[in-house]
Amino acid sequence: MRTHASARHPHDDAPDTAEDFRRLASLPPGRLRDTLREQIIEAWLPMANRLAGRFRNRGENYEDLRQVAAMGLVKAVDRYDPELGNAFESYAVPTITGEVKRHFRDHMWTLHVPRRVQDLRNRVRFASQDLSQTIPGRRPTVAEIAEHAQMSEEDVRAGLEALESFTALSLDAELPGSEDGYSLSDALGSADPALDVVIDREAVKPRLQALPERERAILYMRFFADMTQSRIAEQLGISQMHVSRLISRCCSRLREQVLQDVA
Repeated sequence: MRTHASARHPHDDAPDTAEDFRRLASLPPGRLRDTLREQIIEAWLPMANRLAGRFRNRGENYEDLRQVAAMGLVKAVDRYDPELGNAFESYAVPTITGEVKRHFRDHMWTLHVPRRVQDLRNRVRFASQDLSQTIPGRRPTVAEIAEHAQMSEEDVRAGLEALESFTALSLDAELPGSEDGYSLSDALGSADPALDVVIDREAVKPRLQALPERERAILYMRFFADMTQSRIAEQLGISQMHVSRLISRCCSRLREQVLQDVA
């Protein structure tokens, strides 16, 4: 396979593979075609790596970007049709670049944002940059962005919200205006254990109402009136041991019934 540079290519690292692509298109599936395909991909890898390098220092590992660019190159090789008469690089460059941009769009957002909203974000960002050159000293309004980008104001607002979703603020970040190190984590609430008590009470209430009157009265005196087992026994005219057994039996039955309701 020829890999020498050709003067007609606008890229210095673009090999002359026109004849190889014509051969690839004529070969049936098989070992010979796979070998030629791999050789073409290997010949164009330097250009794919160079395109990946354009996206350095944007928060993504360079080696990962090279892998994504290589995937884009493979797609370009497989989809390129030499019969259309266009040079391969004119098809490969936008394919590889688009693959890298999709990687950033789909994988580099801290919060998951639908692709449509990501596109709105980009349109709003570009429109804002253009308008900032003509209206210095303030930010463009929603209406101005909508008119410039030919978008609805609702879409502009969605794009503006998405601008804040690409990266997340650390919970340890100090809140604006605070001078004592007050951070976002200090403003977060915590679970209220009293809520668990409310849930337990509501779960057991219908089961308590279904108990026989005497057992319901014993539980009320013990857990709501805070009476001792001795006083309960004295008031009901039974032994303390009997009261203890009744309380234990009722609590076990209620626990089993509530757990069955949950299951």
